[in-house]
Amino acid sequence: MITNLTFFDIPGDIRAAMAVGFATKLANGTLDIKATANTPALADPIAIAVMAEHGIDISNIKIQNIAKNNTPGDIIVSMSADSRPDGPAIPGLAIRIDWDIPKISKVDNIEHYRFVCNDIRKHVNSLFQTSLLPVVVDLKRTNELILDHFTEGVLVHDTNRIITWFNKAAEEITGFDRKEVLGRDCHDVFSGGFCAGKCSFCDNDITPNMNNCSYALNFNAKDGSKKQLNMSVQALRDRDNVFQGILACFKDVTEVEHLRRRLKKVQSFHGIIGRNEKMQEVYELVRDLADSNVPVLVLGESGTGKELIAGAIHGESDRAGKTFVTVNCGALPEGILESELFGHVKGAFTGAIRDKKGRFELADGGTLFLDEIGELSQNMQVKLLRVLQEGTFEPVGGEHQVTVDVRVLSATNRDLRDMVKKGLFREDLFYRLNVVPIELPALRDRRNDIPLLVDFYVNRFISESNRDIQGIAAETMDKMIDYRWPGNIRELQNAIRYAFVKCKGETIMPEHLPPEIYNYNMPTTVAKKSSRKKILDVEKVRQALKSTNGNKTLAAEKLGVGRATLHRFIKSDMPGY
Repeated sequence: MITNLTFFDIPGDIRAAMAVGFATKLANGTLDIKATANTPALADPIAIAVMAEHGIDISNIKIQNIAKNNTPGDIIVSMSADSRPDGPAIPGLAIRIDWDIPKISKVDNIEHYRFVCNDIRKHVNSLFQTSLLPVVVDLKRTNELILDHFTEGVLVHDTNRIITWFNKAAEEITGFDRKEVLGRDCHDVFSGGFCAGKCSFCDNDITPNMNNCSYALNFNAKDGSKKQLNMSVQALRDRDNVFQGILACFKDVTEVEHLRRRLKKVQSFHGIIGRNEKMQEVYELVRDLADSNVPVLVLGESGTGKELIAGAIHGESDRAGKTFVTVNCGALPEGILESELFGHVKGAFTGAIRDKKGRFELADGGTLFLDEIGELSQNMQVKLLRVLQEGTFEPVGGEHQVTVDVRVLSATNRDLRDMVKKGLFREDLFYRLNVVPIELPALRDRRNDIPLLVDFYVNRFISESNRDIQGIAAETMDKMIDYRWPGNIRELQNAIRYAFVKCKGETIMPEHLPPEIYNYNMPTTVAKKSSRKKILDVEKVRQALKSTNGNKTLAAEKLGVGRATLHRFIKSDMPGY
């Protein structure tokens, strides 16, 4: 059922009032009908006289200011192309119908008024007599009913972040009633924005060119509880492909993630591959850091994936929608590194032909990752400490201070505590950086992740190379599990690339591995046993299969190995099972 019909006009024109006159007569009191404009029109005696010829009195019809009526109910009709209202055509707002009625000439030409009046009458008659109104409104309400019954939360807002639609599932997930959010700025309703800074609407001066995107976020519900959501965002555009706003669908996965953590089934996390107990502890610590902006120092040998951990910390934080900037402190000479970090002004040194922003300024609002922090000179350590303490710096050759809001993450494969004792690293800087340390285990200390990593990279390289390689032989996997991996995951990745070059058949054999891996012998005083037996034993496998009713995939997950590894173990060590 239609309840609201609004006619919208250009400032000073009387056409909307004339349309209200005809529509009111046809509606016979069943509709709330309004005339609106950006600027109300004054009384027009000629228009009043012409409408009187049709037995309609419009002398008492007031044209309301659209600013006071900016969310008309069911349908809004614009009288002509130059009177289109600014409001977008998105869920939660009125359906728009565009007419092309001639403007009223401001001359005493009653025939022109009669011509415009007849044109309006025909359009209004057509609107009512063709049953267009109920059909359009039924379609609108059907679409909104569908949105309202999604099991996922749905939020719609326009380009000004004004929320126009908030379904029942959104109410249940967030704890907010739709009456609290509709018609309000998303950032005013939800502290820090609904998306926790991950969307493109955080800068009021930029209209995003957004395509469909999905991401995970941490959300604080109205009652203060913390929830993990999976968000999918789709741009809304009108028939002219003009960006109108966004439709965001979100699902509460808090319980699922909690269960996965308890069962230790997390195999990948922000691109990090691993199910080892030590890696699960790292993932948990990264999640714990989501609501904090404290500095983090990532420790670990070269090739363990320290930059991936830094990226995961950024991705879990409320800065995820901002820039993540990386600097390798060991790869640049001191003079160049200072310019890279703090920028420079034109003429600061030979070759400085223009002003250049440094990495700190580029990361403003986001995260700066300083890799190989242990390689900083004493002079650069002093300058970095000042930025961390004061949040300000001067570009090279500059006279004005720049203030930034940057979260600093750092990483090193060196023993910074030992460097502090030897006077090679400032103690005050160390404690500024090492608020929360995260130590990544070496690959040799999580050997049960090797089959998982091998399968991951083999499948990736098969996809990239379009090779007919089907996988690796059991004895090849044994070699890789036995090897010490001084270069960690980076070395493992390179070893598989090497094997892809050497392998000419369908299966990667031991001889396809790099010589240092193929010829490696594990130091031991007893006869070397199968590498799989270091990870698995018959009794553990039998118990896992029993608890999963013989499901080998689930049993492999329970044991923390790949499915192929379990199959090979059963075939070789449990014949007849």
